[in-house]
Amino acid sequence: MVRQLGQPGPRPAAPGPTPSGGGGGSPGDGRRRRFSTLTLRILAPNVLALGVLVGGIFYLDQYRDGLLDAKIASLQSQAEVIAGALGESALTGAEDQRHLDGKISAGIIRRLVVPTLTRARLYLPSGAMLADSRALVAAGRQVQLRYLPPADPSDRILGFFNQVYDWLLPSLPRGPVFPPYQERLGLGLLDYPELSVALAGEVGGAIRASRRGKEVENLVLTVAVPVQQLRRVVGALLLSADSAEIEEGVRNARLAILQASALALSVTVLMSIFLAGTISRPVARLAKAADQVRRWRGRRAQIPDLSRRHDEIGDLSVTLHEMTEALYERLDAIEVFAADVAHEIKNPLTSLRSALETIERTEDPDQKADLMAVMAHDVRRMDRLISDISNASRIDAELAREELETVDLSALLQTLLNMRQSNRHSAGPEFELDMDPDTAILIEGLPSRLGQVVDNLLGNAVSFSPPDGHIKLSLKRLDDRIQLMVEDDGPGIPPGQEEAIFQRFYSQRPEGETFGQHSGLGLSISRQIIEAHGGTIQAANRFGPDGAIQGARFSVIFQTGER
Repeated sequence: MVRQLGQPGPRPAAPGPTPSGGGGGSPGDGRRRRFSTLTLRILAPNVLALGVLVGGIFYLDQYRDGLLDAKIASLQSQAEVIAGALGESALTGAEDQRHLDGKISAGIIRRLVVPTLTRARLYLPSGAMLADSRALVAAGRQVQLRYLPPADPSDRILGFFNQVYDWLLPSLPRGPVFPPYQERLGLGLLDYPELSVALAGEVGGAIRASRRGKEVENLVLTVAVPVQQLRRVVGALLLSADSAEIEEGVRNARLAILQASALALSVTVLMSIFLAGTISRPVARLAKAADQVRRWRGRRAQIPDLSRRHDEIGDLSVTLHEMTEALYERLDAIEVFAADVAHEIKNPLTSLRSALETIERTEDPDQKADLMAVMAHDVRRMDRLISDISNASRIDAELAREELETVDLSALLQTLLNMRQSNRHSAGPEFELDMDPDTAILIEGLPSRLGQVVDNLLGNAVSFSPPDGHIKLSLKRLDDRIQLMVEDDGPGIPPGQEEAIFQRFYSQRPEGETFGQHSGLGLSISRQIIEAHGGTIQAANRFGPDGAIQGARFSVIFQTGER
């Protein structure tokens, strides 16, 4: 949109409430949501990424498997130590018929196994159980009272996370299915196949699941090693331990992860809401202000100034503000234009009305002829005004709608000048073209409208120049600019009117010219076209060495951005 010089600028006004308008629902109403979808779009990826990470940690059970492997390795080492002690110290009988002594074996097992809270069972080669550490440890135990510590407020938080963990536990992977562990009297070779492996001189082990109904309680880890005298197997030691400590460690680790995840989730949600708020709230303010501009009813809507943000939203607010101001300037220009049009049309209409009223009262044929001539002149003047006004009103729409082309200004000027010279009367002014004919000067624009500007400037120069005058048309490239100048030998521009001549309906014609031959829109339209092409147009007087005005000079500058 082109702002006309000399028109009133935007009037400051305080923002007011959005006026109620008709015409159905407002598009802005759909944007007033209780919760911003932009906030959801920012929050969802952050929470989803955190959820995938936490879920992966919960579902990847290498930590638990590593603890089980370490526990089995520890049981094997402990079993080998105890089996070595039994093979050295718990044998009785003849050298070639030595066998395990139950009493000595029980003493060694009690001393070596009790501190480790591991269950040890010693079996003879026949499969009969010789000793069981559980029976040995249970003998002589006394009931002890232990007072619980006072309740800690943090236990409530931990209890909450335990409930969450218990709720999530059924959805976690169970891992491999282990055979059930059974606790009954008389368990032997058939119940523990690893004993057969140990009695054969090798180390065996197994993992079983201890169940309570359908619920898996725990895992029981067993390791069987042979008890040997030299190379002869005299028994098998079976060590077993549950995975309570492992499960507790895994549970504590997962609870720690759950607590850290809850903290991270809270921070993520808060930061996402904050981030979304810094985006969605300003955008919502801008959308609301734009909707107020759309439903404008005589009061200027103020676009929020967010330029201090120094980001894309700040740039958007600046652009919306400039667009709104341009819109209001256009509305003001339309209002002034309508007033000017009404004023200019009223002049010939008033003249017509006066001529009609006079012609009805006169009987003088000569006076009637003069009045008819006045009426015909006024009709032609109105026709010319309406044509120029229609042309001026279409320029903005045409410039916005038409596709720009590459225009060769050198060829355009040469063509227009040739047309002027072919139509020139013998007594008309001489034309001179100053440019390099071998250098093409190209710009992006509409050739018809640029040609209209040059034709207007040449026509204006011709109308003011004397019959023996001289009109010079020059085109030059100045670094990143292109300069087009039209100079004449006319009376020049009245001092102080260098900008006023570009106003609409400005009329300052040469002496002797019939009034109403021009609408006063030519230079205004020319400036409108040039500014729409990103250029400027200025007018000035040409002065001679003595300081006298020698004519007018119109200068058009186009910015090319090339150097």
